[in-house]
Amino acid sequence: MVQTKIIYLSVIRKIDMHKYFSLSFCLLFLFYIPANAQSPGAIIDVQHYGFTLQLNDADNAIMGQAEIAVKYLKDAGSFKVNLIKRNDAGKGMLVSSVTENGTDLQFQQDNDAVNITAAAKAKSEHSYIITYRGVPADGLIISTNKFGHRTFFGDNWPNRAHNWLPCVDDPADKATVDFTVTAPDHYQVVANGLKVSETALPNNLTQTHWKETAPLPTKVMVIGVADFAVDHTGDVKGIPVYTYVFPENKDKGFNSYAVAKDILAYYMDKVGPYAYEKLANVQSKTIFGGMENASAIFYFENSVGDKGIEELMAHEIAHQWFGDAASEKKFSHLWLSEGFATYMTNVYLEHKYGIDTLKKRLLADRKTVLDFQKRRITPVVDTTVHNNYMVLLNANSYQKGSWVLHMLRRKLGEDAYWKGIRSYYAKYDGGNANTDDLRAVMEQASGQNLEQFFKQWLYTPGTPHVRYGWLYDAHKKMIDIAIVQDQAPAFEFPLQFMVGNKIQTFAIKNKITHLKISVTANPAQIIIDPNVSLLAQFEKVNYVELMLQNKAK
Repeated sequence: MVQTKIIYLSVIRKIDMHKYFSLSFCLLFLFYIPANAQSPGAIIDVQHYGFTLQLNDADNAIMGQAEIAVKYLKDAGSFKVNLIKRNDAGKGMLVSSVTENGTDLQFQQDNDAVNITAAAKAKSEHSYIITYRGVPADGLIISTNKFGHRTFFGDNWPNRAHNWLPCVDDPADKATVDFTVTAPDHYQVVANGLKVSETALPNNLTQTHWKETAPLPTKVMVIGVADFAVDHTGDVKGIPVYTYVFPENKDKGFNSYAVAKDILAYYMDKVGPYAYEKLANVQSKTIFGGMENASAIFYFENSVGDKGIEELMAHEIAHQWFGDAASEKKFSHLWLSEGFATYMTNVYLEHKYGIDTLKKRLLADRKTVLDFQKRRITPVVDTTVHNNYMVLLNANSYQKGSWVLHMLRRKLGEDAYWKGIRSYYAKYDGGNANTDDLRAVMEQASGQNLEQFFKQWLYTPGTPHVRYGWLYDAHKKMIDIAIVQDQAPAFEFPLQFMVGNKIQTFAIKNKITHLKISVTANPAQIIIDPNVSLLAQFEKVNYVELMLQNKAK
């Protein structure tokens, strides 16, 4: 997503979109099958969803039938799926029947779940059909676009899918999905996967069937239904790329969204194969600046022609690898989605425009992180949030997560870092991972122990506050640089200084560190972190005052 997932909420920038935001390798993973990553205590593992939906122009009610194929993880007499029940205001879904093989099953619908009585043995597979109707309270946004035309757009992140779809609304349970949508024939329908059929029906209706064969978390399962102008932008290594924009934005939109092809090609070369059979970029109604729905990315209405469209697309297309194909096991590890998408955006723009662009973006992201810490101090892996996952759309998940990846890249070097990233994606494509899973892969790729690095940057709140000063000894032709970490605990990190035109790197791990550097004359200036390699707050102070202050402490 783009925040302000980059978030597009008014309180943050998914982006503040008003400003925008080898053969051996193949053989290694040829027979890899992603492991199940169900939440602890889960009874079922959904294998496939088949959603049949009917939409109309008379009102906002939808009629739905969900065929849910499940595999039981344990013996059970019942199970439940998430679905918001119709409330007193008339918003929500009402289930009329649940069947298996044509036989009615007993069920009870609570406020946010359908509890189904069905006895089954562990490892057995069953398919159930849930018939329901109602007016979505959220998740499927039925409204009008900026041109006054009626639209329907799925907007599921983080766990809003069950406002309109019976499902296990958890990122750990991934499944394939079909959408079969009947709607008035003036609409075009886009969804995950490939279009299987489009059939004219009586009464000026059209039925459109989309099929996605890659397993997805529910957060990125969607439909988009609107009057669209559609363009086949071209193919990238056999992957068709499409643009869907409102007809009034046809020319500008087709041109504006065409940059997607270059971005897709770069990520395929840099990270690994694209997981899906098409990429559609869709002008939409969404609460975010961009939403990374698998193979059908939704962008905010005014993204067409926006000066930040390349950045926004780079972020959302990166999510197709990180967040969609390789998904976090829990929302507390959201940085594996948002931090990756943020950094991959930086890397793409570095590739296209040069290292100075990367440095500029890192400086801006560092300021964002430091400003956020003034309001809230939590680790990147934040396990304190259990319900309102929107609060995780913050600078920790985005910019700090991105900075952690940048520092890891500098620590490991280009070859080991990118070997690790490609290995991580290949291993967890179609599955789920947490932060320690990433660490294990990066350790294997680099041969380094990364426990301390991950602990301090991802599980420890805050960042280093580094005060520094120096004293020149003319007799010894030497400078003494004093470095003090004000935060607790002290962090371990490499720190660079540029003295004259020479850059030196030092290992810092203590509260107070003295560095002795030989010089030929008193340097006019000393530059700390010249290559923008460390996420820290730097404060230059008088050497004597620094020493006196810390002696007093």
